[in-house]
Amino acid sequence: MANVSSLNAAASFDSVSGQVAGPRGKKPRKALSRRNIILYGTLIVAALYYLLPLYVMVVTSLKGMPEIRLGNIFSPPVEITFEPWVKAWATACTGLNCDGLSRGFWNSVRILLPSVVVSIAVASVSGYALANWRFKGADVFFSILIVGAFIPYQVMIYPIVIVLRELGVYGTLTGLVIVHTIFGMPILTLLFRNYFTSLPEELFKAARIDGAGFWQIYFRIMLPMALPIFVVAMILQVTGIWNDFLFGVVFTRPDTYPMTVQLNNIVNSVQGVKEYNVNMAATLLTGAVPLIVYFVSGRLFVRGIAAGAVKG
Repeated sequence: MANVSSLNAAASFDSVSGQVAGPRGKKPRKALSRRNIILYGTLIVAALYYLLPLYVMVVTSLKGMPEIRLGNIFSPPVEITFEPWVKAWATACTGLNCDGLSRGFWNSVRILLPSVVVSIAVASVSGYALANWRFKGADVFFSILIVGAFIPYQVMIYPIVIVLRELGVYGTLTGLVIVHTIFGMPILTLLFRNYFTSLPEELFKAARIDGAGFWQIYFRIMLPMALPIFVVAMILQVTGIWNDFLFGVVFTRPDTYPMTVQLNNIVNSVQGVKEYNVNMAATLLTGAVPLIVYFVSGRLFVRGIAAGAVKG
């Protein structure tokens, strides 16, 4: 009976010919069609193109210098060693200092945490106000923010140096935190404003009817619904601040250099033998933090970008 029922469900009766017609619908596509071969072949080639340098970096960082001098950069290490990683972290020399990347890492952490927290907190409130609490001059303020998001950083370096010097924070981590916070606010405010605009306006109106104020609506309604865009803002700030070199080398001194500046000093050091394995290990250590953050929260990043970056 089960076979008969399934046959009747899969077939239909043709009233013209009086016969039972076969199943209808599109034919299933072949797994190895020309379209799939071209598509997946292109994706594989692109993936290999981007993964090949990473592979070379990893295998080189695990080799000793005698093996590297043989010249085959693509071969896996015959004898794996983690000594280059230890040296890159703790004993590699940058000028007069021979403490590796460790000092730069903690400087970067001390720069990153307050910069991310303050910039996201201020930008989220600003974007919420621009989206739901219209005030006089809001459009002008928003236009200034958009212009500010696209001003080249190099144009502002000298004026910022003067301002930080007058404030007495030039060459300190506090000064660099201020710089990253200010430069991150325009694009973050734009993202938050667009995201809050995309939320149903009825939620805001219902809360206002119930007597909720500015901060009650923000913390109880908007904030719980804004997790994806907060992840987007966090990844953008973490990536931009951690990978920054220009601001780090301009607004800090050798004892407060971030990790990227320390990496540059290690790789471009002219003292002694060029140790490629140590350079590769140092590069991987420097890029580990933004990679980890992105891989952990990548799905929310895509959701937030789709919701907050294309609506306005």
